[in-house]
Amino acid sequence: MSASGVLSFTQQGWEQVLAKVKRAVVYLDAACAESLHWGCGSTRLLEAVGGPDCHLREFEPDAIGGGAKQPKAVFVLSCLLKGRTVEILRDIICRSHFQYCVVVTTVSHAVHLTANHVPAAAAAEMEGQQLVFEQLEEKLCEWMGNMNYTAEVFHVPLLLAPVAPHFALTPAFASLFPLLPQDVHLLNSARPDKRKLGSLGDVDSTALTPELLLQIRCLVSGLSSLCEHLGVREECFAVGSLSRVIAADLANYAPAKNRKKTAAGRASVVFVDRTLDLTGAVGHHGDNLVEKIISALPQLPGHTNDVMVNMIALTALHAEEENYNVVAPGCLSQSNDTTAKALWEALLNTKHKEAVMEVRRHLVEAASRENLPIKMSMGRVTPGQLMSYIQLFKNNLKALMNHCGLLQLGLATAQTLKHPQTAKWDNFLAFERLLLQSIGESAMSVVLNQLLPMIKPVTQRTNEDYSPEELLILLIYIYSVTGELTVDKDLCEAEEKVKKALAQVFCEESELSPLLQKITDWDSSINLTFHKSKIAVDELFTSLRDIAGARSLLKQFKSVYVPGNHTHQASYKPLLKQVVEEIFHPERPDSVDIEHMSSGLTDLLKTGFSMFMKVSRPHPSDYPLLILFVVGGVTVSEVKMIKDLVASLKPGTQVIVLSTRLLKPLNIPELLFATDRLHADLGF
Repeated sequence: MSASGVLSFTQQGWEQVLAKVKRAVVYLDAACAESLHWGCGSTRLLEAVGGPDCHLREFEPDAIGGGAKQPKAVFVLSCLLKGRTVEILRDIICRSHFQYCVVVTTVSHAVHLTANHVPAAAAAEMEGQQLVFEQLEEKLCEWMGNMNYTAEVFHVPLLLAPVAPHFALTPAFASLFPLLPQDVHLLNSARPDKRKLGSLGDVDSTALTPELLLQIRCLVSGLSSLCEHLGVREECFAVGSLSRVIAADLANYAPAKNRKKTAAGRASVVFVDRTLDLTGAVGHHGDNLVEKIISALPQLPGHTNDVMVNMIALTALHAEEENYNVVAPGCLSQSNDTTAKALWEALLNTKHKEAVMEVRRHLVEAASRENLPIKMSMGRVTPGQLMSYIQLFKNNLKALMNHCGLLQLGLATAQTLKHPQTAKWDNFLAFERLLLQSIGESAMSVVLNQLLPMIKPVTQRTNEDYSPEELLILLIYIYSVTGELTVDKDLCEAEEKVKKALAQVFCEESELSPLLQKITDWDSSINLTFHKSKIAVDELFTSLRDIAGARSLLKQFKSVYVPGNHTHQASYKPLLKQVVEEIFHPERPDSVDIEHMSSGLTDLLKTGFSMFMKVSRPHPSDYPLLILFVVGGVTVSEVKMIKDLVASLKPGTQVIVLSTRLLKPLNIPELLFATDRLHADLGF
């Protein structure tokens, strides 16, 4: 039961797909492409397809169909085979010449039955049957134009994008984000005939929208498959309201009953809501190079967890913007390059200074092995120094091919070190430290008044000043770290000043960024009136107040703020750190905030008996494997902190960190202010 099980789980799934793709046109959606990218790389898929032509296509309405000499297609999809997804399938097949179609879905047949409103009792009787898939197979033959052609539909749990042996993401659930108190009102308005929910603490599966519930069931199905691969029976725990719903669904997932009876190993699965601590997600205290890379470099198109690395320095092209799209970008994931993969894992697990030295060491060793004329230099690592090493490979095709993965990571490092965003990182950090001291000494109104002079219109801003998006990041930091607010006249007045200043800045932007367009629901600042902008900003502050009160239902983990004293400055103590310390507390107390989710009657009886006789309830530290799932995203620094903490508190315990996405500070305003948390896009 190795932590590298996340990699073998993903690769085993892809091997089932690769066995079907020989000489096929392969259509992938974005989430499956991301799983492939981190799990085994696109080259592995191209090798399996074979042939001189590249037949890899994005699954989308306008996708090119198969020509007369392309009789076979394989579709690899992360969504339910229903509605819009099936319509796109039909349209692609009808404009093609396919005689053999394979559709691979990452969603199990059991979940397809749920999506088609088949009652649980009827679904249990149909166990082992694949009626939904068989019906689609008939449709595929119909669309191909001949019922004697071949069609296959089957499920492969391609849930994960494994970033490291102990760390994986779930690309299909990148937009899944915990609920806020304001969402309770929306849920209540959607259920006028039912008992009103008083708070997030009252939210259970019956209260959620059908779309969100189905999205959770898709996630749970994939996690159950992972537990099956790891050979474990899981005990489920939760911190937070959405985590509680997910953990309860996994604990009571009917198709897993037989698996749990025969599993040889045991594991704790602990779900934690990201919204309980957004300080760690938007803060700049993480001393990690990878965090700075994913914050500075542009996102790789179609991906949520990787970036574009400009490769022009290794070509004869001039480094001008019009040439950037001529050369395919590099990236961080190097799943087929052993040396680059080792460097990547080192970057994840070391501090910034050690990481850049490690990049330099790898480049020097690679250049030496290729007998390139390297000039050694010691001391501080600079972007210019790294570029001088990288350019030694430029005119040597063999050396370039041998070390392509390493060069991509080297270029990512050099480009990040000289990026203006990296210089600003330290400014953020300094201001966040100042905020921590101010929060302990002053009222929230005073802290907001300190922020006010920093809110500047575009005409008055320099590169040193904060953009509107960066101001939102600082506001989230302030409200999340402060926690529950005392609402008084001073706070309301200070908030109103900040709101007006922000609304005015939005109106005066020369061009609204995609995030501001979503927030204001307006495409251009030209037509954005102050009134409309102020309405949008008022809604932002409703969310900020919700963030401040996110921990109000907790008893143990109520604060992430540690006040200063005469020997120590005020500091931030991550909620995830508190959770892990509580799990491995030597006295094993029953935690009031880490809820165990019972799985059926036996557990309920145990809980009942424990009220009047000694019956030990499961504790998350009981088992040799801990799976910690952060719902809503996690940072690289947090993953390293969890891994190091578990190793120090209980050596020998294995830990796997899972999350919906890899976070950079700018992701949080988008997830918080511009995402429909209640209505997931399920592709149909």
